[in-house]
Amino acid sequence: MKPLPLLVSLSAVALAPAALAQAPVPQPAAKLASAAQTPTQKRAPLARSAAKAVEEATPIDEDTDVSLSDADLAVAQRVYVGNIPCELGNTVQVTPAKRQGFFILQVDKPRKARYFMHPVESRTGAIRLEDPKRGALWLQLGNKSMLMSQKLGLRVADECMSPEQVTLADEMKRNPPRSILEPAEPQR
Repeated sequence: MKPLPLLVSLSAVALAPAALAQAPVPQPAAKLASAAQTPTQKRAPLARSAAKAVEEATPIDEDTDVSLSDADLAVAQRVYVGNIPCELGNTVQVTPAKRQGFFILQVDKPRKARYFMHPVESRTGAIRLEDPKRGALWLQLGNKSMLMSQKLGLRVADECMSPEQVTLADEMKRNPPRSILEPAEPQR
């Protein structure tokens, strides 16, 4: 027997266990499919009444890193405060917070909700209060106010009118403003 073929065959036998240890062991397809189908344990959602009770008992986080400018503080002075009646029997209570320029808004319907809001300057002149943590926006116009949920994309309370806004709305009905689509009056 020749030494070269014997040496090659012995080295192949000696190196085979090392090569097999490094190669990945293929898994059967049935075992992989069953691992993918094993359900993860999910928590059961809280009952609506339990979630509501937790939300009402949880204090509003008034610790915010928002700092108000002088323009924001000027806007805050024009916010109507008190119980403001809205359409469908809803009411929004606007109360000044301990921190200057901030407000707490509480809505009764569709569920009790509280928001810690601060003024944001707007280009249109509308008074705008925001709660970025809860995604709420209070928009106060001359003749009405509304509370919108930016997370849900809908109005939570609409047609909210303080006594000053009711007066302006009545005045607008009696003397409607000039439409921007009408031609301008000739200058004399």
